[in-house]
Amino acid sequence: MKTLALVAFQFPPLVGTSGIQRTLRFVQHLPSFGWRPVVITPWRGIHRTVDLETEKALPPECEVIRTGCLDTARHLAIGGRYLGGMALPDRWTSWRWFAPLALKQLRALDPQVVWSTYPIATAHHVGHDLSKRLGVPWVADFRDPMAQDGYPSDPRQHRAFVETERLAIEHARKLVFVAPSALETYRKRYASTQAERFELIENGFDENAFDGLRRDPPPRDGRPLVLLHSGMVYENERNPSALFESISRLHRKGTLQPSDVTIRFRAPVQEAFVRERAEHFGVTDFVEILPRFTYREALAEMLSVDALLVLQSETCNEQIPAKLYEYLRTEQPILALTDPAGDTGKLLQSLDLPWVTPLEKTDPVEEMLPRFLSQLREGQISSADPAAVARYSRKALTGRLVEVLDGLDAPSP
Repeated sequence: MKTLALVAFQFPPLVGTSGIQRTLRFVQHLPSFGWRPVVITPWRGIHRTVDLETEKALPPECEVIRTGCLDTARHLAIGGRYLGGMALPDRWTSWRWFAPLALKQLRALDPQVVWSTYPIATAHHVGHDLSKRLGVPWVADFRDPMAQDGYPSDPRQHRAFVETERLAIEHARKLVFVAPSALETYRKRYASTQAERFELIENGFDENAFDGLRRDPPPRDGRPLVLLHSGMVYENERNPSALFESISRLHRKGTLQPSDVTIRFRAPVQEAFVRERAEHFGVTDFVEILPRFTYREALAEMLSVDALLVLQSETCNEQIPAKLYEYLRTEQPILALTDPAGDTGKLLQSLDLPWVTPLEKTDPVEEMLPRFLSQLREGQISSADPAAVARYSRKALTGRLVEVLDGLDAPSP
């Protein structure tokens, strides 16, 4: 059995982010493809929110090496302040200096490839350093774009992100992305790089996580329809203001009442922001804000409501929310407030899911929402073809990762 070293900051027992799912599901399925996973990740105490029960999801073949790491903002600040250079490319940059302590264990496990994954940029520096010392190929999993126009807003961090990108372009054997537009952006940005080094491996859903769960929304007559947004809300990228304003307008016209629909936000993290927006537009009677569930409970809830809600700004057109694939697996109706020309909108429309309109534009939302609710209550909204969705199963995607790994010719250390 070959061995893959996976460098991942977001990994169990961390909870509260869908970011752990990509690495976790690869780890679970790699052994069935003949690859043993070894994960290099920081010590548990670096995370603010953990659940040790989540570590039970790791397969027995998986070796986890936890190394030291400091959060600059928590561990190195004095009076709540710290030097900006101590947090480049991010607050966990110290991980790079602790991770080499894992080399002795890694050499004993004899990995053939090192794979590192963003969104924590330091992971790519760790991946590069370990691959160089081990003398094996490095695969950089970018997921989404790193340095973008205006992001990060701090010029020093932006430069650090550009340097991280260039490190990967120069040294990584493969560069992996989760959305087509992100891949194309990097191909154009680094036009001199061989096209065959770029790979698309999307996020997806794990079929095993749905074992024993069934789609079971209650009867729709005589109660408000429930539209669920499951997961984080961001003030810039997932701002519900246009949705709330459209509901406010419809309510003033008398065409929409709280008895017609409830917009449920499950674990939005920025609860205060969502509540303030709802109060600002006078739609608190339409909005429900609920605390975090376990991952399994969150999937069950997706199956128990009337429809699922996507919020995605046009500034994220090169990204696809990881939870969208779980939405698709539920076979539930989906209302997507996102740019139809972005990757999220294109994916939904390619699966014959037409309920897509821009997040930021109130008039189109106001026009679409009553039609969606009417057809939803009548049971006239179809879901995606399960056969088309199946290509996004985590096991199928792991198979595509293995094709990438098997195609690498590892040099001798």
